[in-house]
Amino acid sequence: MRLLLVRHGETPSNVDHLLDTAVPGPGLTPLGEAQAAALPEALAGEDIEALYASTLIRTQLTAAPLAAARGLGVTVRDGIRELSAGDLEMLPGHTPEGRLYLRTVFAWAAGDTALRMPGGESGEEALARYDAVVAEAAASGARAVAMVSHGAAIRVWTAARADNVDVAFAASRPLENTGVVILEGSPSDGWKALSWEGATVEPAGEGGPAGEALGTAG
Repeated sequence: MRLLLVRHGETPSNVDHLLDTAVPGPGLTPLGEAQAAALPEALAGEDIEALYASTLIRTQLTAAPLAAARGLGVTVRDGIRELSAGDLEMLPGHTPEGRLYLRTVFAWAAGDTALRMPGGESGEEALARYDAVVAEAAASGARAVAMVSHGAAIRVWTAARADNVDVAFAASRPLENTGVVILEGSPSDGWKALSWEGATVEPAGEGGPAGEALGTAG
């Protein structure tokens, strides 16, 4: 299955660099609406057969123009919502608390899934809910699926599940609004990242630059 993980369009909390992860969350800014409207053209080369969005309003608004252009329904699933900030909710991402959020979620991708976000979920819980939606999509038989999700969730799940993406790679590459990570594979055979915001991802074993965790939730 070809899996396209799409970050939602810009929100007011993105502009203010806030850890905004709770349901239902804010809508889109005017720029975010324009980004969503541009998605059908940006993904014109993709033969998308199924479209998912999280339970947060911003992903559903982002998915709507693509759904209309392709004549697809939007399947809403809680499992692909943003990684919960717990007690850190609505704090600025550039603060020590914001950096704690990123250190915690990338520790999950590195395998420390028992670690729990202060006042929030564990890595085991977060990855399991995301896995469940991906497994549902794979079981549907769709050959190409787009999921409109969230920056931290996409980066962490990809680092945890793609054979050729490690934590350093994902942590050093924040996704822009409506940025897309494309993977190929299945829950049983594993996943390989093909591209990250349009740039080809090298096969496993060919290296990749290390980096510090950057960006915020959303």
